[in-house]
Amino acid sequence: MNEQNNENLQTTNIPEEYKPITMWGYFGYEILFSIPCIGLVLLLVFSFGGTKNINLRNFARSYFCFLIVLAVLFFILTGGLAGLAAFNY
Repeated sequence: MNEQNNENLQTTNIPEEYKPITMWGYFGYEILFSIPCIGLVLLLVFSFGGTKNINLRNFARSYFCFLIVLAVLFFILTGGLAGLAAFNY
């Protein structure tokens, strides 16, 4: 019981910008960022400093980088397939 009280004291003394995000928080932000237009706008806002929480900012930046990598791979693969299809004609 003493350990549980000690953990609660440790998490309440953390400043707001360093508070960790819970697992459900990450799950909720993942769903929020997956919404087509609103999610992209919020992703950009959180990535470029729209929040004071450093953990949320870093999560948004990593999600943004992941989307950029996916977009680049998509364009490379579709461009390669289009070139291959044009080569056959």
